[in-house]
Amino acid sequence: MTELNQPLDDQLREIKRRLRAAMNGVLSGTMRKNGVDYRVNFGVDQPRLAEIATEIPHTYELAAALWKEDIRELRLLAIMTMPQSDFDEELAMLWMEQLRYAEEAQVLVLHLLQHRPYASSMAFRLISSEVLIQRLVGWLLLGRLFMAGLHPTQRDADELLDQVATELSAPEGDVGVKRAALNMLYKFMDLGEAESARGERLLTQLGL
Repeated sequence: MTELNQPLDDQLREIKRRLRAAMNGVLSGTMRKNGVDYRVNFGVDQPRLAEIATEIPHTYELAAALWKEDIRELRLLAIMTMPQSDFDEELAMLWMEQLRYAEEAQVLVLHLLQHRPYASSMAFRLISSEVLIQRLVGWLLLGRLFMAGLHPTQRDADELLDQVATELSAPEGDVGVKRAALNMLYKFMDLGEAESARGERLLTQLGL
């Protein structure tokens, strides 16, 4: 068990020792072939990382140190252990600019962003970003918020549908980002009859 009163360097060493013990070379190799290219990738799956996250301190200092490492598992653990109360909007945007892969984006939305009070306003900013991975975060985040029962205003819904139409109709868009946008649209349609009808009209217009 990594102890809270251990020096930060000792905590990092202990976490890396655990990761080496759980290393999966096959998964690591597969991810590397698919373009996931960290300096180190132990190939530890997310369920095991979630277990490790419960066994290490959840402090701003440790999470910030983990995030700085070019090691897949440490960056994911940083997200899983950053105290939500310390993850303000400024820090969120800083980490957003440093995201590297879709997996990081997914874990960031799941463990931190969806729970923060600025989540909705940030999501609407992100879906209009020119940065691909930031748009991915925006669509994933909106999908989570709709699943939690968030109902957008009429104005926000209009903007949302305009943006999703642009994303889905782009001839050379990213497949993963388009999938996230489409999944978000389905979550929006689940909010009620009016939203379902608007979504159906959009899908018909797009030929989907």
